[in-house]
Amino acid sequence: MAGSSLSARALGGLLGEWRDASVPAYQALADRVRLLILDGRIPLDRRLPAERETADRLGLSRTTVTAAYRRLRELGFASSRQGSGTVACLPGSGMANLQIIGDGLLDFSKAALPPTPQLADAARSAAEQLPNWFGHSGFDPIGIPPLREAIADWYRSRGLPTDPEQVMVTIGAQHAIALLARVLVDRGDRVLMEAPSYPHAYEAMLQAGARIVPVSVSNEEGWDDAQLQQAVRASNPALAYLMPDFHNPTGRTMPPEQRERFLVAAQRQGTVVVADETTAELDIDRPETPLPLAAYGPAVLVGSVGKTVWGGVRVGWIRAERPLIRKLVAARASGDLGTPILEQLIVAELLREKWKAVIDGQTAVLRAGRRHLEKALAQRMPDWTVPHVDGGLSVWVGLGAPLSSQLTLAARTQGLLVAAGPRFGVDGAFERFLRVPIGYTADETDRAVDALARAWSGLSRAPMPETGYLAAVV
Repeated sequence: MAGSSLSARALGGLLGEWRDASVPAYQALADRVRLLILDGRIPLDRRLPAERETADRLGLSRTTVTAAYRRLRELGFASSRQGSGTVACLPGSGMANLQIIGDGLLDFSKAALPPTPQLADAARSAAEQLPNWFGHSGFDPIGIPPLREAIADWYRSRGLPTDPEQVMVTIGAQHAIALLARVLVDRGDRVLMEAPSYPHAYEAMLQAGARIVPVSVSNEEGWDDAQLQQAVRASNPALAYLMPDFHNPTGRTMPPEQRERFLVAAQRQGTVVVADETTAELDIDRPETPLPLAAYGPAVLVGSVGKTVWGGVRVGWIRAERPLIRKLVAARASGDLGTPILEQLIVAELLREKWKAVIDGQTAVLRAGRRHLEKALAQRMPDWTVPHVDGGLSVWVGLGAPLSSQLTLAARTQGLLVAAGPRFGVDGAFERFLRVPIGYTADETDRAVDALARAWSGLSRAPMPETGYLAAVV
């Protein structure tokens, strides 16, 4: 049975500016729907809107929409099922093969770092400690005491007094965000979010039934203070989700005085503020290091080691006041039964014994990666606007033209997977931008920039890729 239906209105919002004068309308429409499926913005098994409904909404002839759907079926990105209409899918793959990357493809859709060199020793030490926990049931919904104490110590070292009872350990930051959304957001509630923002945070809020209130973050100015204040007063959001340190994807940091003003405004409206700190310590050369957001006023903090240690260590946490921690623990059982003990022991070992070495090593990787990427883009793509970030994992490159989705599709034919700008917004925004990660090796960066340059120079002539890939953007 097919999944739920996508309305023509929702499809129109996802498409954004999809028309391309260099190709027939049916092909341009099919190409943009393909990208939405590849990026995961149209989930697999989701029923596409009926052809007549789509034609009316987009101001097209039904013949054009029929041809676009036919092309999607020919390429394997849609299938027709009796009684279910046209359903999104991937070519030659079922639901079990969503994450397979084709041979020779370089994946730049993830802003990530290689595993820290300290990880192997920490894993061995944790494995030696594991038998000490065999008397424990192994189902741990709040976090083992050594790790909660280590996380509390970590916050105290950053200037934020914290008790272990204020910490809940989760299965990564995304799990923490989704759990907070489920507990704090009721269907129809407004949620203030940055635009652009982390795609999977958008998804978590929308799944909870939220109505998104966007506030802009730019490469040049960061957060517009007047817009932030106005958005809180006018929309009275139940929750605000921010990334105040090395914002994904722009890399911007919110100044301390702006943090204070925002938290005062949010508290006045009764808005719960959630700060995603997953990249907070990836500081290359920031001139000023603000305290964690909760040091300036009431805020819930989300952290993880997915960006600092390795994405394969699925441990995150929530720092909040005790009553909220209790609510979160009570709500957790319907989704999962706890964080794996061995991974918690690994993270506790790293935080207690090796954290400075971890951070120093990873920021050195980012410093070298930033320098090499800036040089490569300046040589190959001098017309692009490449901001100089002082931390984080990516740069939010200005293309100078609304061609991000077309570039992303063309780059696939050159062996490169990269996330289009609209993946970080809603309703098709950010076609003029491309997120490019800085944590890869010089060789990988050169290959990626070469692929982008080839794709950019031949956008109107690029052949359409015939195979699919569903990218999880991180």
